[in-house]
Amino acid sequence: MRKPQIDYAAVFRALPGMVALLTPDLVYADANEDFLRLAGRTREQLLGRYIFDVFPENPNDPAAAGMRETQASMLRVVATGERDTMALLRYDIEDRERPGHWVEHFWSPVNAPVLDRDGNVVLIVHRVEEITELIRARAGAGSDTGRARVLEAELYTRARELQELNERLRRAQARDREVALALQEAMLPAPGPVGHHRAAVRYRPAIGTLNVCGDWYDLVDLPGDRIAVAVGDVVGHGLRAAGVMGQLRSALSAAARVADGPARALEALGLYARHVEGAESTTVVKTYIDWDAHTLTYSSAGHLPPALLRPDGTVTFLDRATDPPLGARPEHIARPEADLPFAEGDILVLYTDGLVERRDEDIDAGLARLADSLVRHGRSVPEALADALLADLLPPGGNTDDTALVVIRL
Repeated sequence: MRKPQIDYAAVFRALPGMVALLTPDLVYADANEDFLRLAGRTREQLLGRYIFDVFPENPNDPAAAGMRETQASMLRVVATGERDTMALLRYDIEDRERPGHWVEHFWSPVNAPVLDRDGNVVLIVHRVEEITELIRARAGAGSDTGRARVLEAELYTRARELQELNERLRRAQARDREVALALQEAMLPAPGPVGHHRAAVRYRPAIGTLNVCGDWYDLVDLPGDRIAVAVGDVVGHGLRAAGVMGQLRSALSAAARVADGPARALEALGLYARHVEGAESTTVVKTYIDWDAHTLTYSSAGHLPPALLRPDGTVTFLDRATDPPLGARPEHIARPEADLPFAEGDILVLYTDGLVERRDEDIDAGLARLADSLVRHGRSVPEALADALLADLLPPGGNTDDTALVVIRL
């Protein structure tokens, strides 16, 4: 079979999305058709010209920083020979048909080097996602669709930045145990204070891995006497799963601060996860705790139900608002959420499947063990209770799945 003859210049011009090539002096060498169309410039107006002569800063906006940030990113690429993913960027462009009239644009740029055989940067690939319309969706943010689009736009740039981190982690393929543990600790830091309330968190890696996996926990302070608590589980183990975990954890933490409930936060995370390779089938449960109203509000994306221990020894599993995992549906559908009152002294436990699932038994047996252990150790303070649960439920020689655990006395 004959190898096809590929016209790479034609391929470049037909690429979907805005892509331009610049020299290390930041002079345009080429641009594809989408770049020319969306930027409103002809090829003759770009090629051979310095980027900021073509796209100067808006002189009517003293706070404009698009030119400075873009220049700094490109110069970092030239200096380091490494890709640089920029944060969400506003960059106004002068309308060629109406001199003096500047049009607002929002970009999500990535700058990548093209190296010669000696490792020198000979070109910069400047790839830009045009997300102006998503940002303008703020005008319709009062509707469910508008609110979801706003959250997607605000979280999109976080996805791009953390995807870059994920790629670097995969390339590095670090095999050193201390490096792996340091990475896990950076991604799962100890939680900050949650007011006068007592909480304990634990993470136990799976045996036979780099000690970095896809389980996570998160606690976020909210206005008033409230916090948002989550645990999640990315499919897989190792650096790849850990990179995806870091992206989703950060995105959900951000969503919790702007969404008006756990279901909306998970909806935003689902939209975000569409941009993250490896995020499909992730499970996560999100719970908002309101101490003023003594109410738990929760929503689950395919995750095991949190457990609530009452002072009388009753254990209730929060299983009335469960939906499929992230990425299980091709379209956006509102997720369910449910409320449950709690009393002072109740204990809430969120966990991942490594704590209760065993390959040779039904999940109900693992949940029954958890309930029994909670009843036996329920009078302990959260730190002691967390240790007791791990001692009771994890195999003595270690588990083949990692485990995340959050214990809060309400």
